[in-house]
Order: sequence, then structure tokens, then C-alpha cells
Amino acid sequence: MILTRRTLVAGAAALPLLARPGLLRAAEPDLLQLRDLTTGAVAIDAAERAARVRRAQALMRANGIGAVLIEPGSSLTYFTGVRWGRSERLTAVVIPVEGEAMAVTPFFEEPSVRESLGIPAEVRVWQEDEDPLKLVAAFLKERRLDTRPIGVEETVRYFAVDGLKRALPNARLVSANPVVRGCRMVKTPAEIALMQLATDVTIAAYRFTVPRVEVGMTGADVGAMMSAATRKLGGSPEFSLVLVDEAAALPHGTRKPQVVKPGSVVLMDCGCTVQGYQSDVSRTFVKGSASAAVRKVWHDVSAGQATAFAAARIGATAGSVDDAVRASYEAKDYGPRYRLPGLSHRTGHGIGMDGHEPVNLVHGETTRLAPGMCFSNEPGIYLPGKFGVRLEDCFHMTATGPKWFSEPPASIDTPV
Repeated sequence: MILTRRTLVAGAAALPLLARPGLLRAAEPDLLQLRDLTTGAVAIDAAERAARVRRAQALMRANGIGAVLIEPGSSLTYFTGVRWGRSERLTAVVIPVEGEAMAVTPFFEEPSVRESLGIPAEVRVWQEDEDPLKLVAAFLKERRLDTRPIGVEETVRYFAVDGLKRALPNARLVSANPVVRGCRMVKTPAEIALMQLATDVTIAAYRFTVPRVEVGMTGADVGAMMSAATRKLGGSPEFSLVLVDEAAALPHGTRKPQVVKPGSVVLMDCGCTVQGYQSDVSRTFVKGSASAAVRKVWHDVSAGQATAFAAARIGATAGSVDDAVRASYEAKDYGPRYRLPGLSHRTGHGIGMDGHEPVNLVHGETTRLAPGMCFSNEPGIYLPGKFGVRLEDCFHMTATGPKWFSEPPASIDTPV
């Protein structure tokens, strides 16, 4: 997926289907034929979360960090199981280098936070007229961690960082990336199994949707059908982006009306969540017969995917995968580099609980590939004013090299 989550299509994709009762009725009988693929999904359990905390504490020791501050979001869920929205009222967790974690939350939220905690942790509450960062500071002082570097998870908001600085003016605040990324970038078998399920749902939804794309449908119509199939198959839709003809040359899409016509290029970029883990798959096909020009670009992108997959080897830098693709494209007169017509974005991104996670398959990225890392592989080619082609399949690194979550299509005529 290239776009920011829910860009353009999130609300819009569901509305046209509701506004077109005939189309909804036509889809319902087919949807009834679909079955939930996720009934056997195994959620992340307490033992796995405990192992994550132990791994984080080992990385803290290795990097000289005394504790890590985390706000609500995927990292908080990853370590604690707590799914919580961010607001002006701070809820946060501190994971110390030794011992149990500590959560701070408003007094009236304590029962809900305790209910969702998936690890042993102390909960300290604050009233509306109190400063929650003083509770964090007090905890660090009690544990004698206030004199050691305090890691801050990379999405923690400024007001929390500023508040902690005021509460502990002599504390040294540092990036928690060596700890949090060090844990989250390497997926366990349980995580990979959930990502595989999410991908299986998305591929099954494509198999349902693509043959039902008809002339006269809008991109939103197609996206709504894809989302409906995804839900019936047990996934929670994250995005169902559908771009037609000239719009397919714009990786983030357009708000201009798009209607499928005979011979239209249709680019779909879709993904879902299963038990908190995501899929991300793109397919490009033609409604009718593909022209020679479209077939050539499609085959060039397919070759680009194969180049990236071949370059993704244990110990290789993430940037070298992008470099290999870009060199192959430049040899075919695309680019150079990010110029159009050609590949205007990175070859891929990390994926897991978030659709986009560190690190990226992009020029200059020096992180070396290791078993358990997961990436998208999506070296699209875009011809402004004409069309674009993107094929996207995700893979995870094993001890012997990359393994697909979904197999790339063999032909533009058989996209799924």
C-alpha cells in the first residue's frame, strides 16, 4: 500500500453501495456463499506478551536504557494488550528495565484499563486537576531509573515528552527505537500466522470481487464490494482503494469521478486486519482485453517484483532491494530514480500491526534483513495521464530467504 491508511477511500467506499440498493441486493446472494476464514485464528496470548516484555528489557540493558514510555497505539497493544484511543487525557505505560510495568490513566478509566491489561502491571490513577507526568516521574524515581536514559517510543506526543522533562528536569530522554523497533520488526511465528490469515482473507476477497467488476461501476462501487467480501470472510477492512485508467497513475488516487469502461485499467490496493495484524495486496487488471502497451508495463512490474524478491536476502541492506529494482527499471528507460514515467515511490515498507512499519525498502536504508522481518513488495510503474500498474504482495524473511504471504499473479489475464 502506498497511501496513508484510509486516504480518500475509507468513508467513501461504503457509501455508494448503500446508496444503490440494486447493487447491494445483487451482491448479497454471492456474499452468502463466502465463509469466515478466521475462525481458527489464535490471538496473541499472555505468554507471548510476557516474552515481548522480556525481550524489551534485554534490549534496554544492551542499550543502556532504564525505562521506556509508551502512549496508546500499536506499540502499547503490542506490549500490554491495551487498545486505547489517544486524547488530551494521558494514558501511558512505562516498561522498566527490571520488574513489572506501570500504567497511568485517569481515575475514571482505571477499570477499563485494568480489564484490558495483558501483562502484570501496576496502575496509578490521576484526577482531572493533577499532572499524570508527575506520576511517571515518581515511578522512575522510586525505581531509581530517573538518572538513567529514559526511552521515548517514537509516536509519543510532544506534550507528554515536555511534561516529563518538567517533572524530571535532569533526566536524559532518548529514542526508544532500539528497544521498540528491535522487538516489533522481528515477527514471531504467532504474528506471522495472523498476517498469513489476513492475507488469505484479502486474496479470497479479490477472488470474489475481480470477476464481478462491471462496466459502469465506479471505483467506490468496486471498493465497497471488496470491503463487504472482506468482512464476510472474517477480516476487518483497512482500505479498499480502487483506481481506474488515468487515476491509476496516481499512487494516492484522486477525488475525481472514475467509471469502469470497456478496456479500462483497474488498479486495486486492499488490505484488512485479523486479530490486530494486517495484509496489503495490490492487483492491476483490465476490464476486457489489455492493450500491448498495458501488457508491457504489467510485465515490467511483474519482473520488478521478482527482482526485489531475489534481492531480499538475509544480511542484505533494506536499501539494496530498492536499488536492485531501480537499476532494472532504469535499464528499461524508466526514471531515472524517482522520476516519471517509472517508480516514484519506495519498493516496499515494513508491515505487521500497522500497515506501514519500519523499516522501508528504500534507497539508503542500511538496516540489514533478518529472519522475521516482513515487507511489502510493490514496485509499481506509473505513466502520468495514461495509466499505472502496481502489483503488491508481502513477504517475510526466513533463515533461508524471503517467503511470500501471497503469490504474485502469473498474468494480467489471471490477476487472482
